Amino acid sequence: MTKEENVSERGANRSRQPRNQAFREFIGSNWGPRPQGPERSASADFLPARHAKLGERFRGVRLVVPAGGYKVRNNDCDYRFRAHSAFAHMTGLGGELEPDSVLVLNPVGDEHEATLYFHPRASRSSEEFYADARYGEFWVGARPSLEEMSTLTGLKCAAIDTLGDALAKDLGQVQMAVVSGVDASVESQVIDLRESAGIAESCAKLDTELAEALAELRLVKDDFEIEEMRKAVAATHEGFEAILASLGRAKGHRRGERVVEGAFHAKAREEGNGLGYDTIAASGNHANTLHWIDNDGAVRDGELILVDAGVEMDSLYTADITRTLPVDGVFSPAQAEVYQAVLDAADAAFARAQEPGCKFSDVHDAAMEVIAARLEGWGMLPGTAAESLAEGGGFHRRWMPHGTSHHLGLDVHDCAQARREMYVEAELAPGMIFTIEPGLYFREDDLLVPERFRGIGVRIEDDVVVTDSGAIRISEGIPRTIPEIEAWMASVAR
Repeated sequence: MTKEENVSERGANRSRQPRNQAFREFIGSNWGPRPQGPERSASADFLPARHAKLGERFRGVRLVVPAGGYKVRNNDCDYRFRAHSAFAHMTGLGGELEPDSVLVLNPVGDEHEATLYFHPRASRSSEEFYADARYGEFWVGARPSLEEMSTLTGLKCAAIDTLGDALAKDLGQVQMAVVSGVDASVESQVIDLRESAGIAESCAKLDTELAEALAELRLVKDDFEIEEMRKAVAATHEGFEAILASLGRAKGHRRGERVVEGAFHAKAREEGNGLGYDTIAASGNHANTLHWIDNDGAVRDGELILVDAGVEMDSLYTADITRTLPVDGVFSPAQAEVYQAVLDAADAAFARAQEPGCKFSDVHDAAMEVIAARLEGWGMLPGTAAESLAEGGGFHRRWMPHGTSHHLGLDVHDCAQARREMYVEAELAPGMIFTIEPGLYFREDDLLVPERFRGIGVRIEDDVVVTDSGAIRISEGIPRTIPEIEAWMASVAR
């Protein structure tokens, strides 16, 4: 009879690593000096101001911001790690740094002291060094030491195994809030500690308030963030250049949309951390499915292809750009008519954003005025554009069902947990970055659409930053008018 085996341990059956002390001493010996550690990151100088702004709303509250951990893709394969955006914003850590870490902002007088808890590298004589597939240096490379992480971030750092004591210290004299839904283990630990200290009821609303505050803090970007967004847009421009160069091959492939998707993805990995979101490469009628990410269709001359894509930089800031391109390089008259309507709506929204006192919602309203007027002119509305725009109307939204704008930054739909009065109803302010992305979507089977327009879907999306002197399109350099796009496509070898 064989010894009973724990099913959860069977995944290690293929491993025959030696565990004896002699091997440990052998593998840990005769290594040269480690390379020089990291320099201070460009984001480090901006962290104290972010911490201070957050702390102003939470006097006497210990704030716990987890990074999150790896997520299982299948069996023993994980997805690549990507930190929670609030953690990335509060620590400046991007790329794949640092799974299972936690930032704690501890109240000290009227201020907060930040400490980053993470798993530092183990010594070369430890079993972790060669045997731990998650943290071991042989498996994932050399992790930073406490000193190196402190140099990189400018933060006080401590080993993650000291987190429990730090969270429990003086609890009751201070309250505690945690970003929920990120790391179940950390969240459970906080909940248990609050119950033990008898402060669970008084902390009941703090977690929601913390999530709101972290989102609202990102509504206005600092200089570092704005520069990262400019880099993301520049890299995305390169990705679109790669798309144009791929169209010849895409037209000859049964799943040409994936050829387009792949061309952009390659550039995103070359220039940044990867994609900010799944690329939409929607040719022909597929463009009328707003979140078409199957990307398994053919790409044909005579059709438009709508590409919605963004490069996420190593800092985790992402662009979000949409261009609708004629596959053969030239817009047909019907395609140009629809495209120009959407372009006019985008330009009207951008012009409204320049006006003093403009609210975020006003940008959408400006685009819809153009869309409704154009639909009325085509005879598609049951009444007038004014009636459609009025309360109880909304008929134009059949062909433009999404919002015109959203904030943009670490998340493609950034600051989503902000309160309505801080987001949709707020006046635009310098440092805000958002999209302008009207569209018209005329499905093949929509009998209210003039026949010449059926199967055409167009979206034009640009990324905009508000400055002291008005709004600026960060993505102005990516061709967007009909003459610009046709000239651009003619200039790129396909």
